[in-house]
Amino acid sequence: MKSLLKVISAIMIFTLGFTFVFSGEKAEARAGAKFTVKLTKCVDGDTAYFTKVGKSRFLYVDTPESTIQHEAYGKTAANYTCSMLKKAKKIQLQYDGPRKDKYNRTLVWVWVDGKLLQKLLVQKGYVEKFYDYGTYSYESELIKLQKQAQKNRVGLWSKKKASSSNSTTKKPSTSKTSFKNCTELRKVYPNGVPKGHKAYDSKMDRDKDGYACER
Repeated sequence: MKSLLKVISAIMIFTLGFTFVFSGEKAEARAGAKFTVKLTKCVDGDTAYFTKVGKSRFLYVDTPESTIQHEAYGKTAANYTCSMLKKAKKIQLQYDGPRKDKYNRTLVWVWVDGKLLQKLLVQKGYVEKFYDYGTYSYESELIKLQKQAQKNRVGLWSKKKASSSNSTTKKPSTSKTSFKNCTELRKVYPNGVPKGHKAYDSKMDRDKDGYACER
């Protein structure tokens, strides 16, 4: 009887321990605690380097290209982001789901002096579209702000008709392998293409990491 009780107790302890670990992993899939970093390099409207995490891709927002391809409002968005980061007294990051993308970039929400930078970019009309690889903590709020920016015709939307742009571009049926810029390439390959792919062009590999037009 005592042996049976010991076995049952051991099973219960193991189960509780497993539940605790699993819950901890699950908690990481939600927006985590903010942590303070410093800017080391600003790349463009949605990418920067920070201490502790290295190259970081801002969660959910996609601003126009501003380096090799000069898309409308690309430089404006980049200048705004870099200005906000450089003058910020305090920069904080926040994880929300997977911490890395397939290009090994850190995925984060970015806070500048207590304000969510992604939210500011959307309000200014500098976010072209959203990339949705999961459910994010501030997703619904950003979608509402995007619709408001479109309605008010600010930034990118100043010369465009208001339309819903919170969905990922769908891949059309085409055999085209040569593209003028990343905007055109992403209509066919939404996440970019690796070196060796028929559509890869080194001119579109802005960070020279062997992947062109990645998000």
